[in-house]
Amino acid sequence: MSIELDSRSLTELASALVSGETSSVELTEAALGRINALDGELNCFITVDSAAAMREAKAADERLSNGSPGPLTGIPIAHKDIFCTSGLRTSCGSRMLDGFTPPYDATVVERLRSAGAVLIGKTNMDEFAMGSSNENSFYGPCANPWDLSRVPGGSSGGSAAAVAAGLISAATGTDTGGSIRQPAAFCGITGLKPSYGLVSRLGMIAYASSLDQGGPMARSAEDCAVLLNAMAGHDARDSTSAQRTPENYCDGLNSTVEGLRIGVPKEYFGEGLDGSVAKVIEAALKEYEAMGATLHEISLPRTALSIPAYYVIAPAEASTNLSRYDGVRYGHRCDEPRDLEDLYTRSREEGFGDEVQRRILVGTYALSSGYYDAYYKKAQQVRRLIAGDFSSAFESVDIIAGPTTPGVAFELGSKTSDPTAMYLEDIYTLSVNLAGLPAMSLPAGFSNGLPVGLQLIGRHFEEARLLAAAHQFQQRSDWHRQTPNLELQP
Repeated sequence: MSIELDSRSLTELASALVSGETSSVELTEAALGRINALDGELNCFITVDSAAAMREAKAADERLSNGSPGPLTGIPIAHKDIFCTSGLRTSCGSRMLDGFTPPYDATVVERLRSAGAVLIGKTNMDEFAMGSSNENSFYGPCANPWDLSRVPGGSSGGSAAAVAAGLISAATGTDTGGSIRQPAAFCGITGLKPSYGLVSRLGMIAYASSLDQGGPMARSAEDCAVLLNAMAGHDARDSTSAQRTPENYCDGLNSTVEGLRIGVPKEYFGEGLDGSVAKVIEAALKEYEAMGATLHEISLPRTALSIPAYYVIAPAEASTNLSRYDGVRYGHRCDEPRDLEDLYTRSREEGFGDEVQRRILVGTYALSSGYYDAYYKKAQQVRRLIAGDFSSAFESVDIIAGPTTPGVAFELGSKTSDPTAMYLEDIYTLSVNLAGLPAMSLPAGFSNGLPVGLQLIGRHFEEARLLAAAHQFQQRSDWHRQTPNLELQP
C-alpha cells in the first residue's frame, strides 16, 4: 500500500503505522523513492543510507506487530550533517570532514533511535553551520522547493527543504543564530529552537559552544512536540545540559490562548522589514486576537546590536573550536607537507571554505592580545544587556511575536558577495540565541508565492507554552499544510 509523504505530518504517519494503514518499510521505500526522484534538483542530502534505513524499517515493523512501539517507531527522519552518527559519514558540509566517520552517535541521534525513528540519511548544510543560505556547503547549495532558483535558508537548509518537499516528515537542525527558524520560515515548515541546555550538545559538532542548540523541524507544532519529547532531557555527558524534570510537550497543546499576552516588538516592524511580509505577520497577530489573546507593543531596544555582538562572540568561539582541525589527527590533510607549519596551513586552507576562514580570522582577531577587551569583552557585555531587554519585556507579556525574517527567500547567489547583507537576514533571530531563550517559526502565509514565517519567543524553558500557542494557530489555519508543486523526475 502506498502512502503520500508530501502532505502527511509525522503524527498522521505515526497513526497510520499503528492502525496498520501502512508499514515502516512502505514509508521508508516511499521516502527513498522521493529522494531518488527529487533530490537531484534539490540537493537536500549529503548522504543517504538506503540499506541501513531498510534494515531499521523492518525492525520497526516487527516492534509494531509485537505491540511494543516507541513514540516514533517506524518514522523515517533525517539528521542535519552536524550530528555524529555511528558508522555513517558526518561531514558538517565541509571538505575538512568529508571522510570522517564517527565511532558513536550524538545524544540526539541516540535518543531518536531509542524512540524508534528510522534514519534515512544526513542533510545538506552551510559548512560548520556558518551561513544563512546553505550556499556555503562543500557539496553545493540546496534549493528551495517553493522556487528552485531561491535559497532554502541556512544553515539547516537541507533539513528544511527535505521536510517541505515531502522527502521526509521530520528532521533535526541546529540553531546558533537562527539556523532552524530562518530556513523553516523560508521553506514554510515549523522549526523550534529550544532553550539553551534543554537538548544535549554531545556529538553535535561545535560552531559556537555558548550559542549552539539542536532542535526539531517538521510540518507542525504537534510534530515538533513529539520530536522534542524524545530529544530533550539531561545528559550527564554534556556539561551544558540543564538538569530539569522531564516534560511531555504534547500534554498542553490544546491549552487555550485566551488571555495570552503577546508582546510585539516595535523594533521588528521598522526599516528593513518587507511590507508584504509585515502584512502577513499582522494578519497572523489579528488571528491570535480573534482567539482571545491580547497584543501589547513592547520594546527590545538593543535588537540592532545583536548583529555586531553575535559576529564577535560566535567567530571567537568558532576560532577556538575549529583549531582542532589541523591535518594531524583527523580531517582533511594536505598532500606532502614540507614541514609542520605547512601541514597546518595548507590543510586548513584546503579544508575550510571562504566563510569559515573569514569567521576564524575575525574570531582570532577579537581574542588576540590588545583587542580582547575592546571586542570580545564588550560583545559579552552587550549580550547581557540584550538578555536584560527580554527579561524586562517578559515582566508584562507571556510570549513575544514578530516576523522570523525581514523578507522571503532570496535568490541563489544574490547575497554571496556581500557578507553584511547576508548577516542582516538574521536580525530578528540572533538576539534569542544570545539570551539563550526558546523560539520557533511557524508558517503564517505567503508573499509573492513564497512562505512567510511567524516567530514566537518564550521565557527560558517555556517551550510548552510556545508549542501550544503555535498549535492553536495551526488549528485555525492551513498554512503549515501547504506543499510546493514538485514534479517527480523519472
